Amino acid sequence: MAGIVTPALAAMPRTARFVIPGIPFHVTQRGVDRMAIFRDDSDRRHFCGLLRDATRLHGVAVNAWTLMHNHVHLLLTPKTADGLWRAMKRCTQRYASAFNSRHGRIGPLVQGRFHSSPVGTRRYFLEVVRYIELNPVRAGMVRDAIHYPWTSAHVHLDHGTDSLVDVHEEFLMLGPTPAERARVWNAWLRAGIRPRRLQSLREHLGRGRPYGDGAFRAAVVTARERDPERGTSL
Repeated sequence: MAGIVTPALAAMPRTARFVIPGIPFHVTQRGVDRMAIFRDDSDRRHFCGLLRDATRLHGVAVNAWTLMHNHVHLLLTPKTADGLWRAMKRCTQRYASAFNSRHGRIGPLVQGRFHSSPVGTRRYFLEVVRYIELNPVRAGMVRDAIHYPWTSAHVHLDHGTDSLVDVHEEFLMLGPTPAERARVWNAWLRAGIRPRRLQSLREHLGRGRPYGDGAFRAAVVTARERDPERGTSL
């Protein structure tokens, strides 16, 4: 089945960062030593504002997001090869400075290098959005994604607006109206993620592997071979 990790792939180390403009990337950033990077809602609001400003400045669309207590999950689509790392660098550096000042601490707040994985189209894209928005449910924090305030699930379920989110065309294909898309998406979220698929997602996204069908993975490999210097690491 496409998207399932083979033992050989699972054993491979995380790849170097490689960015293809116009392709969505699942991004995670964790607190150093897994420490909490959000202590209250003021922290969360400030991070969201910084993320919105940084992504707009560097031409990056935010397609999905969830803030956990010690890490963030994002689905970002950059317009340029360097937009992704520039936006993340600007956001995390400014947030760390503000967090340390507000809470009277010194030292690094986040792990130096965020994880990023290119994401394919159709069900692969939607599976990653679902994976992101169900994070609080898997963690036992809420029963349903809609009950967690710090996530893009609200806009996808047509429960208000979200200035941070650029709704992706793949999501718009779920239905002709916001209400119809919300109905379909609610069914997706309630269906959850089967254990084998969840393992596949974690293996791919945790190691920076392309998550998509065979043609998508081959295209990413070919693009990397043609231009190995594309993109820049933090």
